[in-house]
Amino acid sequence: MAPRALDYESLNENVKKVQYAVRGELYLRASELQKEGKKDATTGDFYLILHTSILNLLTNLYQLLLVSIIFTNVGNPHALGQKPLTFPRQVVALCQAPFLLDDPNVGLFFPADAIAKAKHYLAMTIGGLGAYTDSRGMPGVRKEVADFIERRDGYPSDPELIFLTDGASKGVMQILNTIIRGESDGILVPVPQYPLYSAAISLFGGSLVPYFLEETANWGLDVNDLRQSVAQARSKGITVRAMVIINPGNPTGQCLSEANLREILHFCYQENLVLLGDEVYQQNIYQDERPFISARKVLMGMGPPVSKEVQLISFHTVSKGYWGECGQRGGYFEMTNIPPKTVDEIYKVASVSLSPNVPAQIFMGLMVNPPKPGDISYEQFIRERNVICNFTEGAMYSFPQIRLPPKAIDAAKMAGKVPDVFYCLKLLEATGISTVPGSGFGQKEGEFHLRTTILPAEEDMPEIMDSFKKFNDEFMEQYEGHGGYSRL
Repeated sequence: MAPRALDYESLNENVKKVQYAVRGELYLRASELQKEGKKDATTGDFYLILHTSILNLLTNLYQLLLVSIIFTNVGNPHALGQKPLTFPRQVVALCQAPFLLDDPNVGLFFPADAIAKAKHYLAMTIGGLGAYTDSRGMPGVRKEVADFIERRDGYPSDPELIFLTDGASKGVMQILNTIIRGESDGILVPVPQYPLYSAAISLFGGSLVPYFLEETANWGLDVNDLRQSVAQARSKGITVRAMVIINPGNPTGQCLSEANLREILHFCYQENLVLLGDEVYQQNIYQDERPFISARKVLMGMGPPVSKEVQLISFHTVSKGYWGECGQRGGYFEMTNIPPKTVDEIYKVASVSLSPNVPAQIFMGLMVNPPKPGDISYEQFIRERNVICNFTEGAMYSFPQIRLPPKAIDAAKMAGKVPDVFYCLKLLEATGISTVPGSGFGQKEGEFHLRTTILPAEEDMPEIMDSFKKFNDEFMEQYEGHGGYSRL
């Protein structure tokens, strides 16, 4: 019998090429351990699990091991204890159950400004949250996003060039799908990079063109390295069509300076590249030395011809910052200098999915238009926001380098594992800390890293880091006999 369409050997080869380390081998193993009975740090349930080998089953019981599974592999704040902001949840709750607005006692349970906001958003819908909206999102919410961008950047924004999406990732995938025509089309992507980009480029049949960030220069980038990456790609017959920047960086956490952004935009102008600005962490800035500056603000400030010619797509989300509403799946992208016919084509493809999810559109509206001074809910909103800012102070991720001893690298090869995957698996098994190996983000040859979030509750961090350090010291002692190899 010939292979059927969904037998593995018959699948689209691009699907098989997709790799997504954030939910890869380490995450799957952590999930297995959780199912086997180890403690999930977010549930508080404690279980014992018996670890044996087949040989030990025939001889004696092995040792009992109690370990907490701490999912620091993904930026998922609420799963690690961050409480949702009250005001947006109140508004969306009223929108989901509009009959509550007709209850004469509604004011006893919801503040007046939340009631007014719910009515404001319901008036934008045709049939409430259960009805489709425009495929670009509700016009009223897109106008709120445009107003937010204008306040942030100091330049007007057109709501007709803003599309609301089911999280920023969906927007990124839609734009990459629009740009990539085949394997000879290349996308410049920073290394280390967020695996969404390598996965989506593989899925759409394009070619990833890496440019390396320099760790010793606080993960900065050199335009000369960009030129070299483009030249190397062209020598292989690849047409580089777009460049991705992740600002602030994921997994590296760096913020691009205004001067660096100007260099990048001028480079895109010279090389005729679309710039894709992943700016989803723009609220995760808790230092004054290097504030977030949007690529659009810098572009507009450069003036013609650059400000009129460089094509820019900017992305944002409700999943990060002090909102952390990952499960709501709300995002947007804004287009700058994109021809009307191209906008029409992007609209057409968005229409295939009919509508972005409606509650998430409201969350986006509330994020860009939150309570203001004088509003009833303002003080509580600011109080809750400040607590969360301290909770995530510094950034959402850390990306330390692991200096693995040669014996550890040899042991990884014997086990059929990439060295940093080997290290992270050992860390998971010993401590329950689930991280992501640096190889999933890309790194220089011979270097090894891991990415961890710093989202666990502040009071839990000392114990987590003590466990991390104890494991690392023992690992280095096992494979080298001394602890001189690791930065951790």
